[in-house]
Amino acid sequence: MTMEFDYDLFVIGAGSGGVRAARMAASKGKKVAVAEERYLGGTCVNVGCVPKKLFVYASQFPELFHASKGFGWSGVEAPTLDWRLLRDNKTAEIERLNSIYNNMINNSGADLFDGRATVTGPHQVEVNGKGYSANVILIATGGWPYIPEFPGSDLAISSNEMFFLDDLPKTAVVVGGGYIAVEFAGILNGLGVETHLVYRGANLLKSFDREMSDKVTEGMVAKGVHMHLSTEINEIIKTDSGLSVVLNNGSSLDAGLALYATGRQANTAGLGLEHTNTVLRPNGSIVVDDNFATADPSIYALGDVIDRVQLTPVAIQEAMVLVDHLYGHGVATIDYADIPTAVFCQPELGTVGLGEEQARAEYTEVDVYVSDFKPMLQTLGGGSDRITMKLVVDSASDRVVGCHMVGEHAAEIIQGLGIALKAGATKAHFDATVGIHPSAAEEFVTMREKSR
Repeated sequence: MTMEFDYDLFVIGAGSGGVRAARMAASKGKKVAVAEERYLGGTCVNVGCVPKKLFVYASQFPELFHASKGFGWSGVEAPTLDWRLLRDNKTAEIERLNSIYNNMINNSGADLFDGRATVTGPHQVEVNGKGYSANVILIATGGWPYIPEFPGSDLAISSNEMFFLDDLPKTAVVVGGGYIAVEFAGILNGLGVETHLVYRGANLLKSFDREMSDKVTEGMVAKGVHMHLSTEINEIIKTDSGLSVVLNNGSSLDAGLALYATGRQANTAGLGLEHTNTVLRPNGSIVVDDNFATADPSIYALGDVIDRVQLTPVAIQEAMVLVDHLYGHGVATIDYADIPTAVFCQPELGTVGLGEEQARAEYTEVDVYVSDFKPMLQTLGGGSDRITMKLVVDSASDRVVGCHMVGEHAAEIIQGLGIALKAGATKAHFDATVGIHPSAAEEFVTMREKSR
């Protein structure tokens, strides 16, 4: 006997992955619902990639104003920032995107619930006090910033609050060494805030190629960010003038803001998954198989909540694979290797494939090509920025297994190289490619001398 359900698919979470899954399932004639308790578009649209990139653009203008004088421009000697105008313009753009997501869901034919959905059992969901049944429940609730508990931790803010500050502080302390920390350190520094970056490790961006992460650190210091590596926060104290951030080396930093960007955790608390057979890891993320199925036949999950690769385009790809598995031919797969990624720190970092350290651990012999040069903008602009590019090659096959770049437009350039790595391009293919001149990108196809 076949059970009757209110919905074929009930999606909890209207971020990029959840919305893509809902729309694709609805396009295949399935009855779909989406529930969202906060904001349409998820982290990326509201308190992540999109507003962050807008703030990155804003923070780069002072250097552009300075560079413009070398190109003959005048009248830009003393520009000022209206923070509240920037913040409000950002918010207006995000609200526009929220409405687009709303329209996409409604136009797909899916039902949209504004409220918190919880799982009350296999195939069972409750939202706004009413229960619904679904053949498949998809958990796509993403992640949430995590601030560890320590004396004064309640005085710190997360990246979420950074987008809605009433005023910019004169001095800020950013804690962490990953994507979010280095990006916000660059933003605050570029907007004129005296910025201190505190990280317990000896090296920033530790999951990236070491040489390139060191270049990022050097570039940030050159731009004025104060680095406190191999350092931890003991306590944050409220003072008459703001905050006193006490370090484990006995010193302290006076600041108007302390931003903790030390990690994110899966947003599964209070979802009711304990009423099912779904298995969670100690960090709260959901255990799934290659088809995004949990240990409960009615529950699937994807995106940041499964803690594989926490990137918006990955969640979207996972959604397409899932819908094909559930309602299509079941042949689509996702390859987590060679995923291009960028860190919008200043200087910018773009990367795809293996770092040098990873490649040397995986291959018998590796060839490395590195080029470091001044970008053309700086020849007249008078800045100190440089560009570093790196190719990592498996000597035996000549296949390029890693492409890395620090400097302007790194993300835009690395995106195209991601295709080359997916296609298995060799160093000979790179060498046979004619470059675009004058451009920074041409350096990737003109490096001939091995660095090591």
